[in-house]
Amino acid sequence: MAKQLTTKPGAERSRFRPDVILHFVPKEPQERLLDFLLQVMADRKRTTVKDFLKHQQVMVNGQVTTQWNLTLQPGDEVKVNTSRQFQIFSNPRLKIVYEDADIIVVEKGYGLLSVGTDRKSEGTAYWLLRQWVKRVDPRQKVFIVHRLDQHTSGLMLFAKTIQAKEALQHNWNNMVLERRYVAVTDGIPDPAEGSIHSYLAENSAHEVYSTNDPNEGKEALTRYTTLKTRGNRALVELQLETGRKNQIRVHLADINCPISGDRRYGSGTSPIHRLALHAQTLRFIHPISRHDMNFTSAIPAAFARLV
Repeated sequence: MAKQLTTKPGAERSRFRPDVILHFVPKEPQERLLDFLLQVMADRKRTTVKDFLKHQQVMVNGQVTTQWNLTLQPGDEVKVNTSRQFQIFSNPRLKIVYEDADIIVVEKGYGLLSVGTDRKSEGTAYWLLRQWVKRVDPRQKVFIVHRLDQHTSGLMLFAKTIQAKEALQHNWNNMVLERRYVAVTDGIPDPAEGSIHSYLAENSAHEVYSTNDPNEGKEALTRYTTLKTRGNRALVELQLETGRKNQIRVHLADINCPISGDRRYGSGTSPIHRLALHAQTLRFIHPISRHDMNFTSAIPAAFARLV
């Protein structure tokens, strides 16, 4: 009796095969990359090792390289993908800063939605990352653990496993050690350093506002430091003690220093044609390894021009 087929002929050939990636760390200073690879992969032919370099299958400290004479230092991370060339994520509005098996840290450009809406589901940061991880592994998923406003740029964190997602969401206040933003304000804070405390509520028009009634809104606390001033504008560093919707925008408006370009909350100007708010620092405990993860993004050049 003929054996019944459970899959279409040839389907087994397209079954996903994970990449085989070898990890090496040099111990001697001033080693050339090719020499190092030939040493640690002595079981492979010289031509094979050179082909790994030629075909973009070698990565040093997170960057793909074909430079055979690249100088290595002790502690450098060298990866060799023996299966295929490394996939490289490239998008003008989204940059992957760090990625491992459990999390992805990105720098989001202004104007890019973090996640989809009723009117738009494709082209968001979440959508772009989902497409990216599925190119590497069709079974891989991406999970949202926090968001940035569409017109806020800067650092964001996504999870790649259910375990990482749940650990971050259930212990967010304990695991996130520091979140700092920079903003350019219309108006100079007085005093130059301080804190803003209120309860934030949202009306039927989805506009967030401050109230002193704890029964009406959720408690919000923002600490700020003025870094630089010029004319009637200031470059302000802000640290979130709570993470409420539009918290920074509302709190700066509360002290008569709305963010430049934030017409919804009181700014009358938009000199750089964007909201001048950037998520600069994100420090957290890794949800799986428990390592201290600390990332900083440069202040946008347009902010510096304003002050």
